[in-house]
Amino acid sequence: MGKDARTIEALLKENRSFPPPPAFAAAANARDNDLYREGESTEEFWGREAARLHWFRRWDRVLEWDYPLAWWFNGGTLNASYNCLDRHVETWRRNKAAIIWEGEPGDAVVLTYRDLYREVNKFAAVLRSLGVKRDDRVAIYLPMIPELPIAMLACARIGAVHNVVFGGFSAAALRDRINDIGAKILITADGGFRKGRIVGLKESADSALDGAPSIERVIVAKRTGERVNMQPGRDLWWHELMAAAPLYTPPEHMEAEDPLFILHTSGTTGKPKGVVHTTGGYLVGTATTSHYIFDLKDEDVYWCTADIGWITGHSYVVYGPLANGATVLMYEGSLDYPQPDRSWQIIEKYGVTIFYTAPTAIRSFMRSGPSYPARHDLSSLRLLGSVGEPINPEAWMWYYNYIGHRRCPIVDTWWQTETGMILISPLPGLTPLKPGSACRPFPGIEAAIVDERGEPVPRGKGGYLVIKKPWPAMMRTIFGDPDRYVNQYWNRIPGYYFTGDGARQDEDGYFWLLGRVDDVINVSGHRLGTMEVESALVDHPDVAEAAVISREHEIKGQTIVAFVTLKDNVQATPELARKIKEHVVEKIGALARPDDIFFTAELPKTRSGKIMRRLLRDVAEGRALGDISTLADPATVAKLKKAYADEA
Repeated sequence: MGKDARTIEALLKENRSFPPPPAFAAAANARDNDLYREGESTEEFWGREAARLHWFRRWDRVLEWDYPLAWWFNGGTLNASYNCLDRHVETWRRNKAAIIWEGEPGDAVVLTYRDLYREVNKFAAVLRSLGVKRDDRVAIYLPMIPELPIAMLACARIGAVHNVVFGGFSAAALRDRINDIGAKILITADGGFRKGRIVGLKESADSALDGAPSIERVIVAKRTGERVNMQPGRDLWWHELMAAAPLYTPPEHMEAEDPLFILHTSGTTGKPKGVVHTTGGYLVGTATTSHYIFDLKDEDVYWCTADIGWITGHSYVVYGPLANGATVLMYEGSLDYPQPDRSWQIIEKYGVTIFYTAPTAIRSFMRSGPSYPARHDLSSLRLLGSVGEPINPEAWMWYYNYIGHRRCPIVDTWWQTETGMILISPLPGLTPLKPGSACRPFPGIEAAIVDERGEPVPRGKGGYLVIKKPWPAMMRTIFGDPDRYVNQYWNRIPGYYFTGDGARQDEDGYFWLLGRVDDVINVSGHRLGTMEVESALVDHPDVAEAAVISREHEIKGQTIVAFVTLKDNVQATPELARKIKEHVVEKIGALARPDDIFFTAELPKTRSGKIMRRLLRDVAEGRALGDISTLADPATVAKLKKAYADEA
């Protein structure tokens, strides 16, 4: 490695390790290390795993790879809706719960696989009756209600491409996404519930459609019962259309490489990217990872807390679990409403066995304290999971101790909207766990850590996380912008898929994520990842959550600014700020000492739980705020800006 090549300093050390519980390991879906050896033969491995699905026609070849373009299971035909429903309805699972749904106000519905099959078939017929054809695009703008997966699976059934737009997005964000893909139909609702308030989705949809000429019809589901404007000739009620719909719609035989959905993810330019995922490879990847990583059994009640508007909801609320015939819990509202123990109440009520949530939610639970989960019987849990951002070791330990009661393995998963499926994760029956580490690449995945020239970095050193060979659920392109796809993901470090994340690999080969490369802080020539500094901050007993950013400094180049949220009933004082700075020094060294600590009641986050460090940089540099349309609570950043100005 040349001396000019830039890497990332890796300072945090974590030596704790937790082997799989023997009883869990003995019954696990992945219980033999041969799985990793088999994964070294990429085509053979994924060809074998593809057999877990139903194919109308078997593929001719598992993989065709013409860098940077991949074609998986060419020649094969299948249908995602058929794989998630029809084949289960033909077995004893027809009367098994497919979806257990609870609304924020407490109302609940259980749909068996037969129920879900019937509703999907009827709605597929509705779409066909409105002129939706194979390859047409359908926009879906719904709260977390059963109609959302029903609409997705109905689109998949007839070969239409769905584009789910998160129900927390603004009218402008919805309009941009509709126009980007040229959607023909919009599916929305009169509203939804969020923290006791009604969110007016139909009102936002009407505003969005003022500048969205491609939409021909709007289908409106009733959720809140609020009076909404219905435009004659354009707007139609879901329940009225379903009342007259036939009970069966034949599934289209889709080519493996036919698009299944488009999902937009944020772009650095401000223009959202429409990530295209196809049918065969995506379904093989999500079904396989769901089976092994979540260790799905027929008796499980599986709860992924992600909104379906994000990729986690697509892959691990809908397609992956349902392809495995799992029972999926869906919850409409906020995890801490009306009380901080809402999640634990739901787990106890429904006997949830697998719980998959975001580190930001875990840190929120930590902030409220262990007394809330202690009020509930969580003995049904057997596996925990984490997704969305790197999890701090102390948050991992809190999750392990107070939610899993030291008997539940934690699968800390790394992946992206673009990857479609989990790429790095423990296998819970095989992998000794290290708090804060995503552990090992999934079988069939080859990851590496390199410098900016693409040269491997030594173990223990930080660098850029790349993927060395294709995987089935990988995105195929950015809708309407194939050059951007190649330039952003494949040309940054030629020969590899560039993830945009920093990482290091320890002496055991475990991967540790260091944060987004864009968030690296350059202090006196040392490049530090945000995750390690934030982990050191959260390790302090009074800190619930933290985010760090850089600010320009005339001597050091950049200096570290920390935004810190304290645990309940802890008072913010200058003395506490000093102690927290010293704690960081003790954990990872003087180089990482924050120059400034600003205490804040909450951090600006998206509704998927990711901290928006870009907005924190805007605050610290005194710039005008960038796009805040994806914020869970736009008022948060305004309060933070005022508090920062007052304190600074």
